[in-house]
Amino acid sequence: MKYKLLLVTTFTIIAFTGNLLAQNKKKTTSKAVVTSNNKIARPKLMVGIVVDQMRWDYLYRFYDLYKAGGFKRLMNQGFSCDNTMVPYLPTVTACGHTCVYTGSVPAIHGITGNNWFDNKTQKSVYCTEDNNDSIKTVGSNTIDAGRMSPQNVLVTTITDELRLASNFQSKVIGLSIKDRGAIIPAGHAANAAYWYDGKSGNFISSTYYMKELPEWMQAFNKRKLTDSLYNLNWNTIMPASVYNKYCDTDENTYESKLGGRTSFPYNLAQFAGKDFSKISGTPYGNNLLFEAAKVAINAEQLGKGENTDFICISFSSTDYVGHAFGPNSWELADTYIRLDETLSNLLDYLDKTVGQNQYSLFLTADHAGAHVPEFLNKHHINGGRMDDGDINKELKALMNTQYGNSKIINAVDEFDIYLNHALIDTMKLDIKTVKETISKYLLLKDYVLNVVDKANASDATIPVKIKEMVINGYNPGRSGDLQIINKTGVIDGGKTGMTHGVWNTYDAHIPLLFYGYGISNGHLNRETYMTDISATVAALLHIQMPSGCIGKVIEEVIKKP
Repeated sequence: MKYKLLLVTTFTIIAFTGNLLAQNKKKTTSKAVVTSNNKIARPKLMVGIVVDQMRWDYLYRFYDLYKAGGFKRLMNQGFSCDNTMVPYLPTVTACGHTCVYTGSVPAIHGITGNNWFDNKTQKSVYCTEDNNDSIKTVGSNTIDAGRMSPQNVLVTTITDELRLASNFQSKVIGLSIKDRGAIIPAGHAANAAYWYDGKSGNFISSTYYMKELPEWMQAFNKRKLTDSLYNLNWNTIMPASVYNKYCDTDENTYESKLGGRTSFPYNLAQFAGKDFSKISGTPYGNNLLFEAAKVAINAEQLGKGENTDFICISFSSTDYVGHAFGPNSWELADTYIRLDETLSNLLDYLDKTVGQNQYSLFLTADHAGAHVPEFLNKHHINGGRMDDGDINKELKALMNTQYGNSKIINAVDEFDIYLNHALIDTMKLDIKTVKETISKYLLLKDYVLNVVDKANASDATIPVKIKEMVINGYNPGRSGDLQIINKTGVIDGGKTGMTHGVWNTYDAHIPLLFYGYGISNGHLNRETYMTDISATVAALLHIQMPSGCIGKVIEEVIKKP
């Protein structure tokens, strides 16, 4: 009897203690989630910034060149996840923007590249193209530039989830030089997405969102800021000694040309009123985007309503400059020094219009970027080039020799080899044998490390990290059959400049900074992933994660009560 009494008493104490702990936990949670007005605690405005092609090491490599108000403010007053990785292949723009805003990977969200060969329709597809007859350009006479929508994204974005959570009262706007940089982040249910049309010099949109541009955007376009920025020309913003310390020599034959030159100064005034597209490949493209973002925030009164609003800003010019000149160029360093000032101005503008500590912000990249191979070679580091177009021609010739039909190869794009399955079946060929024939041919190339059968990637004898990235990038309807894995330092591109798209850290290691309302101060060295971004934003906003999200909340980012 004493034993039973003791047992009952013990259980009673445990239950009572547990109840107290639960009440205390509930009380603590209540303080963290609810404001003094008994409303859910959320920022007035969420700002998502993607810096196209930004390598993580730019934060620290150029740190001494940055001023206090831009990157340094985000790093020192916000939270930096210093080991954030892209978890899939290929590491390209469309996939990156989609992953950031969906928390998902190409295997699930369906954006398997900037372009892909659709295995169902047997046609090449651009990531945001929309061939529906009702979808037309809004804001210019460039017919194809606005025939765009997010229809190819198969899951929701964090911006979609915000719209759903607020019963579509929250405003969501996407802005970028690139169409895919504006459309994909803004999501399916966005109020608007705007991107730059290099033919007209206007920011445009699509009838997917609206019948005509709002008056404020029409007025912005009439200012013709592109010409004003061209007339500034482009020279170094700092003394030559600075660039000599941080960069390669200014003029190199392995850099691409801008206005017929590969070194400073650049005469941009020659393009005024004639060629509006060149602005994208200069740091002034970022200035143009910033000015458009300011006008959008003010005109749409973002952060002024009862619900959290969301603006998605993707700076594209860093990618264009990076492709043309490479990570070690004067042009690239100058672009980031200027972008730092632009970020400082953006933060100051948000402080004044939305209010300090009233907005939350994250800054990341859609991918990073490789060194120019010839720059590596100059310093006795391995690097090389290949070309998808050349591989496509060679494989077609191989198929013609081996099987009598070059059309067995549908396409070669972004390291993916697409096979014509219907033709292979008609010819009664063994698909495994065809794949082996191609693999053996490619493995003779001195730049190829391995060739992976994507449908059977789990059986491939490659490191687990690469295997997982291949599997995460494989969508049967939109992916190729074979994945080319190049040796380190080998890029897929022309004779000058650089590119990205592979598994290596120089393409897959990206910055991730959080700042503002509800954000802790600090940094994290443990490995995090691009898929974690939308999960963390969802936790901050107290809304559902996107429907295909496989990421986890980075708990250290969110400020504790």
